[in-house]
Amino acid sequence: MRAIVTLPNILVLYAHPAAHLSRVNSRMVDAARGMPNVTVHDLYETYPDFDIDVPREQALIAGADLVVFQHPVQWFGMPALMKEWVDVVLEHGWAFGEGGTALHGKDHLLAITSGGPQDSYHPDGSPDDSFSAFLPPFQQTAELCGMRWNTPLVFHGARQAGLDAVSVHVETYRQHLAAYPAWARPK
Repeated sequence: MRAIVTLPNILVLYAHPAAHLSRVNSRMVDAARGMPNVTVHDLYETYPDFDIDVPREQALIAGADLVVFQHPVQWFGMPALMKEWVDVVLEHGWAFGEGGTALHGKDHLLAITSGGPQDSYHPDGSPDDSFSAFLPPFQQTAELCGMRWNTPLVFHGARQAGLDAVSVHVETYRQHLAAYPAWARPK
C-alpha cells in the first residue's frame, strides 16, 4: 500500500509595479509558477486600479500553508499595492484582534530584492548595521496575524547583478520553496 503524499499549499503574493523591467523577480516568479503546489498571485496584474476584492484575497490566503510576500524593496518598504493589500485584506477581526485567527499557524516568507548593494541599506550609514534593521515592520505584520516569521530570502544589488548570480538566486528560491516545510520554524 502506497502512502499518499500531500504537498503543502504555497501562495506567492507577487507585487512588482514594473514587472516588465524586472531582472530578478520575474525569473523568481517564473520558477515558482513551474511548481505544482505553488500559486503565484500577481497583485499588479490582478488589481491595476488598486480596487482589491477582499473576500477573494482572504479565500486565497486562507487556503495556504505558506504565504510568501515577493517584491522589490521600494523606499525601504513594500510597493504601494502590497501595502494596500495588507491594509485592506488583513483586517481586524479576520487576520488579527478579537476573532482574528484566520492566519494563525501559517508560515510567512519574505522574498525580496533590493536594487542597491547591501551596504546601501545601513540605517545610519555605518558598516556595523545590517539590512535586518529594515525588517521589523514586515515581521510584526506576520506575527500580529499569528503567522510564523521565517528567515527572509533577500537578494541585494538586483540592478547590477550578473546573470550567473541571478540564476543562482532563482534556483535557491525554487529549492527553498520545494523544501518547505523542512526549513520552517517549528510549530
